Amino acid sequence: MNTHRAKSKEPVKREAPTHIATAPNQVWTWDITWLNAMIKGSFFKLYLIVDMFSRMIVAYEVWKTENAEYSKRLIRKASLSQGIAAKDKPLVLHSDNGSPMKAATFLATLEKLGVQSSFSRPRVSNDNPYSESLFKTMKYRPIYPNKGFKDLNEAREWVAEFVRWYNHQHLHSGIKLVTPYQRHYGLDIEIMKKRTETYLKAKAEHPERWSGDIRDWTQPEYVTLNPMDTAEVEKYLNQQSS
Repeated sequence: MNTHRAKSKEPVKREAPTHIATAPNQVWTWDITWLNAMIKGSFFKLYLIVDMFSRMIVAYEVWKTENAEYSKRLIRKASLSQGIAAKDKPLVLHSDNGSPMKAATFLATLEKLGVQSSFSRPRVSNDNPYSESLFKTMKYRPIYPNKGFKDLNEAREWVAEFVRWYNHQHLHSGIKLVTPYQRHYGLDIEIMKKRTETYLKAKAEHPERWSGDIRDWTQPEYVTLNPMDTAEVEKYLNQQSS
């Protein structure tokens, strides 16, 4: 009685896509979000790529429409700024299933750049959490213009300032309260070392203020797109080191 008996095709269970990043420029995620214009029903489109390991925004563009040509421009811009073409291991670019992401010309551009495409499951927004979280951070900022942007130039100027703040000033909770720029370029290593020394010194001077160990300031060795079993992660890391 519980078997599929309808005329439509039986639903196919799709495994959640996942990737592991142990350093910057191994896995990027990208998406397009709509920015309100002052004219009701009008929007500007923000194209944005974020590095999964460091959370740094590596490229962005603001346009009036969604177009595969703009997507091609975006990935070329990101690849050039990060020197991806010179890397030996392929970079993974993850996105949802929008038409600009799956356009034949865009996929051909990825192939030329040596970038491996990856896609979320249909109608599952949780498969692209890093991009979605970044957009929420942007739109929930107190200074976000909820009434809309008056024109494309104003939208571009506001986004440029947001990216500068996000990359260079925002102390990201997901990377132990350092900026994405610091994490991306390894500056967080010395920062974490100094934080640990400061906490140990404070505990030695005033042990009565501490009920346990100091806060752990070590950064995680890897980041995954979707949760993975420990055994699966260890297998991957062993393959990478061999």
